[in-house]
Amino acid sequence: MKTDTNLSDIFGIENIPAEEVIDVKTLSVPEDISPEADFEFARRNMRDLLHKGSKAVDKILQVADATEHPRAYEVASNMIKQLGDMNKDLLALQKARRDLSPQAIQPTVNVDKAVFIGSTRDLIKQIKQIG
Repeated sequence: MKTDTNLSDIFGIENIPAEEVIDVKTLSVPEDISPEADFEFARRNMRDLLHKGSKAVDKILQVADATEHPRAYEVASNMIKQLGDMNKDLLALQKARRDLSPQAIQPTVNVDKAVFIGSTRDLIKQIKQIG
């Protein structure tokens, strides 16, 4: 089409024939994604957002100090609160993972040989009887 060619020339991109365009509706997300993969994805995103938010807070505080505008301080305090909440969310995510993991169940321990339990006086008596 003439319109497609003109737009391709304007934006400096290659014209893609209609047959090669992928229909997004036909794409599907595999349903067998493990909860572990979801956890790692969420954790990675949260840590990335925390890192970016920390940098943004530093810059916002610089702007607030330079302008001494009350709104700049309000924005900085809101962002600091949001970062604190996101830290709590990250810890909650860790706790949820621990609670859902099969390793959360503590294995039982069988003791074949017990350690001497008693006072030092009893221990000395036992040593003298053996020796």
